[in-house]
Amino acid sequence: MTNPRNKRSGKKGGKRGGRGSGHGSGTDVLYGRQPIREMLLSGRRRVETFYTVAQIQQRGDQEEVLKLAARKGVRIQQTDVATLDALAEGGNHQGVIAIVSSFRYVSYKKMLSDAEQVQNPLFLFLDHLEDPQNVGSLLRTAEAAGVCGVVLPAHRAAGITAAVVRASAGASEHLAIAQVPNLVRCMRLLKERGVWFAGLEAGEGSQELTTIDLRGPMGIVVGSEGKGMRRLTRENCDYLVRLPMLGKVTSLNAGVAGAIALYEVIRQRREKENANTCVSG
Repeated sequence: MTNPRNKRSGKKGGKRGGRGSGHGSGTDVLYGRQPIREMLLSGRRRVETFYTVAQIQQRGDQEEVLKLAARKGVRIQQTDVATLDALAEGGNHQGVIAIVSSFRYVSYKKMLSDAEQVQNPLFLFLDHLEDPQNVGSLLRTAEAAGVCGVVLPAHRAAGITAAVVRASAGASEHLAIAQVPNLVRCMRLLKERGVWFAGLEAGEGSQELTTIDLRGPMGIVVGSEGKGMRRLTRENCDYLVRLPMLGKVTSLNAGVAGAIALYEVIRQRREKENANTCVSG
């Protein structure tokens, strides 16, 4: 991160086991072809047991997952559908289930250190989101948008459970995700390193997202469903931003709103790159 903070003046405008901030303990039950495929590709988790059924090998995409597991040295056990149904607790397992070590969160210090190597890092802060679908959707977008790190509160918020992994289509397995006791303190540490924060907030005092310069080191903050950002989180944002709402509905869910904000950052950065290319040419 090359821009020191003092050079810019800001202006507000199915899990089993614990969830620690370092190495997870216990195990998770992951199910579904895509989440398991991404878990295997990332190589971050230890696979304790991999279950499938005999007829699953006759289907192309599922066979691909089984071949990938075999290449990774995972021992595959065949069982019946009823056993898989019970393990997935009603989830759509698509014929494959893996019992794996718990998700390994990165330390916030490591995230800061890694971000130092990036010119304009992009972070995603989730302020006490509880819906696994929203969290998973945001993680999928974050991975696609090249986010350097995602920060979650350690309490009263959804962690990286099997449901979140499923909702993210396995994208969570490739992300650097920190789970911290104090979200605001982490924001302040990044602000000292030149990162600006834009918090999604509909209402008075917020500015339209597209009017804010998002091209430098940036953190996007998404508040919880219904309540939005907490007061201290809001007060530590450099900008409060809103999305233009031109129809009759007055808001979007957290997953959609956060995705739009992340891709507005990408749009502005690509636009700048294209402009620089034209000038140099």
